[in-house]
Amino acid sequence: MDENKPVISIRNLTCGYDDTVIVKNINFDVNKGEIFVILGGSGCGKSTLLKNMIGLYQPMNGQIFFGDDELTNASGDKRDMIIRKFGVMYQMGALFGSMSLLQNVMLPLEEFTNLPREAMTLVAKSKLAMVNLENATYKLPATISGGMKKRAAIARAMALDPGILFLDEPGAGLDPISSAELDELILNLSRTLGITFVIVSHELESIYKTADRVIMLDKDVKSIVAEGDPKHLRDTSENILVKRFFHRLPSLGKTGQKKYVPSRNKDTR
Repeated sequence: MDENKPVISIRNLTCGYDDTVIVKNINFDVNKGEIFVILGGSGCGKSTLLKNMIGLYQPMNGQIFFGDDELTNASGDKRDMIIRKFGVMYQMGALFGSMSLLQNVMLPLEEFTNLPREAMTLVAKSKLAMVNLENATYKLPATISGGMKKRAAIARAMALDPGILFLDEPGAGLDPISSAELDELILNLSRTLGITFVIVSHELESIYKTADRVIMLDKDVKSIVAEGDPKHLRDTSENILVKRFFHRLPSLGKTGQKKYVPSRNKDTR
């Protein structure tokens, strides 16, 4: 594949549930090696878009390309080949509670490879070491912290050496220190392994620290309202929707006008 070609291309994508459209007719590319963040307020369709991009849901319309391969209409071995190009860390980690961290990380290897057991164990241990969990290899998820669970989920997502990792709200539910440690891990994996990250987030501090580029969705517009470097958008955008998000300003209603409040002195008899 051409090194300059986007690793992910979204074309005229419309997503939703049943007859309800959540995001419509959106277009964007993700470039190799970048940390790309999908952001926006609650209900804007961030997670819906992610689930369509990883093939959990079928889009209402449009196309999703990984390099030259289209996921949208792929099936069978072709679909499996495309899906193996990426790994996914779900919001709460989605680790199996009855399995050790080692066993959780080994699951993709057991499903998709014919490696000997000893080789799978070595690979899984190496992935746990990459996320600084070499001392928690045999622990159960219930016995570790939330930040450790997120890191273990990233290790599992890396088990098959994908070039792309999708992370759904990686900092959700974490204390500030654990969240900062996760940011550093993402940056380190990006720098050392050249992994492309697609991250769903609304946590501004993490976004400013890690993101090369963002797209911002809005639930009323149902589309992309901004794209670019997050600090540049924060400092220069004249779009009121973008300003409210990046400067944490309260909404004044759909019209942008102050809500009417009756005078206390008005006779309402």
